[in-house]
Amino acid sequence: MHASRQPIGVFDSGIGGLTVVQALIHELPAESIVYFGDTARVPYGTKSKSTIVKFSLENVEFLLRFGVKCIVIACNTASSWALPTLRKYFKVPIIGVIRPGAMAAVRQTRTKRIGVIGTTATIRSGAYEAAIHRIDPSAKVISQECPLFVPLVEEGWLTGSICRAIAQAYLEPLTRQRIDTLILGCTHYPLLAPAIQQVLGRDVALVDSAQQTAAEVRGVLTAADAFAQPNGHPRYRFFVTDEPAHFNRVGHRLLTQMTGSVERVSLRGWP
Repeated sequence: MHASRQPIGVFDSGIGGLTVVQALIHELPAESIVYFGDTARVPYGTKSKSTIVKFSLENVEFLLRFGVKCIVIACNTASSWALPTLRKYFKVPIIGVIRPGAMAAVRQTRTKRIGVIGTTATIRSGAYEAAIHRIDPSAKVISQECPLFVPLVEEGWLTGSICRAIAQAYLEPLTRQRIDTLILGCTHYPLLAPAIQQVLGRDVALVDSAQQTAAEVRGVLTAADAFAQPNGHPRYRFFVTDEPAHFNRVGHRLLTQMTGSVERVSLRGWP
């Protein structure tokens, strides 16, 4: 199959990666996408590096069954810990979300005081701080773990008093540090953007790496001459490792292009 007809593969620990799918569809509307959400093992952010790498290897192997022409790691935790290993073992182009998010934040900030929120594993990896300092060594990076944000999104609790109270508790230290830009360092977090913005105020810019990542995918496809034909009919397929009903229900609220059913698969017994 010519690369132009092959789909883009995307994987995440759960629902949050649909924010990247949405950006890909906007940036590359002719491209077909295969999405894999490892919902049986979400969240990744509380797990060890070796476990995250193991899960990520399995996720890529699953997506390769569909002949994908590139793979997007729509998971900051997996991007932080597994990207070098994945690029070592697989020939297909693999794009993470850390570098695109760091680039966007450095462009956005006026005071060079950049906040980063993410899962425990992402923050402890230091990946964003390293990526930002490679671009601008003078930037001040203030990081904060927000482990309860992923469960909130997975349960669909995107508003309300509980959501606001948790956001207030996590973000208060960043407010005291007078950040002017905040990287939403998990693809689940943009779904909580209204609550986050309410706590931080309008003067703090929120950086969602999804759009920048989609632009990077465009660059990869351009270099490989692998664009889909503009007059084609893109197909979107969604797979999860746990009960698909909840993913289907929440996913349709987030992504209008989620047509058809969500399929449940086992990594030990691929279809």
